Amino acid sequence: MDPQTNTIQADDEISLRDLVLQVQQIFRYLLSRWIIVFAVGILGGGLGYFYATLQPTLYVSRLSFVVEDGKSGGGGIAALAGQFGFDMGGGSGGSLFSGDNILVFLKSESLVRETLLTPYDSSGNASLADRYADISGMRKKWISTPNLGDFRFIDYADKKLPRAKDSILQNITRAIIKGQLEVARPDKKAGFIEVKFKTRDELLSQLFAERLVATASQRYINSKTSVKQQNVQMLERKADSLSSILNSRTYTAAASQQVLVDANPGLRSAAVGAEITSRDKTIAATLYAEVVKNLEMARTMLSQATPAIQMVDQSSLPLPKERTGRLKSLIAGGFLLGFLTIVFLLIRRWWKQQMANPKIAS
Repeated sequence: MDPQTNTIQADDEISLRDLVLQVQQIFRYLLSRWIIVFAVGILGGGLGYFYATLQPTLYVSRLSFVVEDGKSGGGGIAALAGQFGFDMGGGSGGSLFSGDNILVFLKSESLVRETLLTPYDSSGNASLADRYADISGMRKKWISTPNLGDFRFIDYADKKLPRAKDSILQNITRAIIKGQLEVARPDKKAGFIEVKFKTRDELLSQLFAERLVATASQRYINSKTSVKQQNVQMLERKADSLSSILNSRTYTAAASQQVLVDANPGLRSAAVGAEITSRDKTIAATLYAEVVKNLEMARTMLSQATPAIQMVDQSSLPLPKERTGRLKSLIAGGFLLGFLTIVFLLIRRWWKQQMANPKIAS
């Protein structure tokens, strides 16, 4: 056998033996310091327990829903609508509630902001943003700030906020989106959307989740049906106008017939007025019938295009509570601080060895 190979194997055996000895020495060293590690671990557990007791109780509101989108099918209704120049929307494209768009939309700043400016209770003296500022302690910070004072967001629900106050509302909005509002799909294969919101105030948690979904639903319905709704309103105005004209022409035609009865039979021009009023009545009736037909068709299309937001599950008062687990915090705090103590002791031991034997490092 090659002597060089024997030397390498010997060196490997020595290195492995040294490694085992080093591990044993470290283990004995830690055992000799077990009182320190244990004491610091107890301290960490106490700190973790104390931290858990300081954490507030959060009330969790959950709301799940599914969107039943109005689908325009082919067949008789679509064909009949085409004859009158209506498009029932056969194309399929991305919409506000399709795919993961809804997850982003429900956590958008504009939607959260609009929800926060809704009233907190029936008195109308505070908005959801005002209540959030009270329970989070934010109001105490700005109440003594110059140019701010003790203002209420509810006073600006229908008008633009000043720059400084708008900045505060933006901070509230971002804090909610980042840490307290969760939007997800419980099952990727299903179309259910779950909204979860938690705060220190039970009523605020419930109201915010409900109004967020309600506001989003109304925006979605408006975006899907705005054009068709305008078409229905236009046809309704035309139908009302033609109905008034038809009623007027009916009375005029009846009066003309009465005049014709009493007129001199020798006057051939006496029937002209009655014929004209009868013709106007017939034209008005025909136009009215066509407009009513188109109106009913437009209403049918509007009904089919209007999506239905179906609530599947909704939290009711009292809401579930979420607390920081004291036992978990105690164990986690003790383990973390104990582990850091072990790391510190090992580093200190290594440093002392380096200082005592500087040639080893070189």
